[in-house]
Amino acid sequence: MKSLKLACAALLTAFSAHAAALGGLADVTLFDRSDGRQLPVYWHEGRANVVGKPGNEYAVRIRNRQREDVLGVISVDGVNVITGETAAAPQSGYVFAPYRQFDIGGWRKNLVSTAAFYFTSLPDSYAARTGRPDNVGVIGVAFYRRKVEPAPMSQPAPFAPGLLSRKEAASSAGAPAEAQSSPRAAERDDRLGTGHGRIETSHTRHVGFERATSEPAETVTIYYDSYRNLLACGIIPPQAHRPAPNPFPGFVADPPA
Repeated sequence: MKSLKLACAALLTAFSAHAAALGGLADVTLFDRSDGRQLPVYWHEGRANVVGKPGNEYAVRIRNRQREDVLGVISVDGVNVITGETAAAPQSGYVFAPYRQFDIGGWRKNLVSTAAFYFTSLPDSYAARTGRPDNVGVIGVAFYRRKVEPAPMSQPAPFAPGLLSRKEAASSAGAPAEAQSSPRAAERDDRLGTGHGRIETSHTRHVGFERATSEPAETVTIYYDSYRNLLACGIIPPQAHRPAPNPFPGFVADPPA
């Protein structure tokens, strides 16, 4: 897993599935770590949806498309993935180096470890277990550009993980980046959420990042749920997740009598 820079601070036609990344400043996708594949996106009523498999670990995969650092404040189920606070724009986020790809695979526990994201039932989700079930089923990334200083030009920081201090984050106040759940999702208790999983090694360090604007330059939103729920809501067609025919399925069985 690549090193991370850490800073303490989804439209097509319905029934279409695409593996393309979302976003302009950076590409955002969900990567199923258990199955080793990028999750396809299903567009419905202007929203990007993905199917999560209960029990599977996943990562929010982000590739910076800019020639400069960008800050991404990441919310899973309406919770900041670094601080555990209810997500808002002035909070902590990751600083992504130019043209590099990063996998955000868990809840930040400290500078050296995370607790893995995994798809699970609503009651087992981290948000629900901490009394905040309303926004379960949505992932958001609020991107910020760095404020450009006229002079002097500073030397680029070495490629390594880092954290923006709480004081710096608070000084970059902006509009809330809270993830919002769909009306349908809010009415269901069987929707999918993200759990607090196994502890993994993930090194970071503090870095400085002054935001160019108080409002995010771009916000990317991805909704997720189980195949059964998305099918029931009419978001994906019945054939979307049928397994492809296998040319070598096994041995010959006797025909029925």
